[in-house]
Amino acid sequence: MRPIERKGWDWAVRGKGNRERRILSSIYLNVLEEEKLNLRLLERWKKIQANEVRYKEYFLDDAEFVIVGFGTAGRVALSAVRTARQNGVKVGLLRPITVSPFPHEVIDQLAGRVEAFLVTEMNSGQMLEDVRLAAKGRVPVEFYGRMGGVVPFPDEILQEIERITTSKLNADENPRDAWFERMVAMK
Repeated sequence: MRPIERKGWDWAVRGKGNRERRILSSIYLNVLEEEKLNLRLLERWKKIQANEVRYKEYFLDDAEFVIVGFGTAGRVALSAVRTARQNGVKVGLLRPITVSPFPHEVIDQLAGRVEAFLVTEMNSGQMLEDVRLAAKGRVPVEFYGRMGGVVPFPDEILQEIERITTSKLNADENPRDAWFERMVAMK
């Protein structure tokens, strides 16, 4: 292999002091070795997906509606779910502990028996698409998010629970777009 001439490569990593610029590249320059490594890593990832999915279930046994929320938003959603259940609403919470690997199978099973999902997050819907993929269009997936470090209050999520349990939901509507329109209308 002939050496590469490095003239005018001002995007390369400079390094420390007056060291020569360095170019970031793959660990392996032999493409067959790199492919072999990637296949080994993929095999490891498949084992992780099969054995390392973690989540908590709350009130899912008789739930007609399921809230999916991780981290702080999931813990806040639990308060809203408890209040809704006290009010007679059959709602449960699926709280992923790991989001990668994601609990696709659990959502797939739930989608076969619930009326809708509500995804709650403290962002603009990073997990939303995972839930939509797992539900496979069989039931509506709605979204409620807060951004910029804003923590949703249980009352906000409770209002969303009331909305999804009393409204006719459109499974074909993009939940992020609908949420965005609702948020803009509130401001």
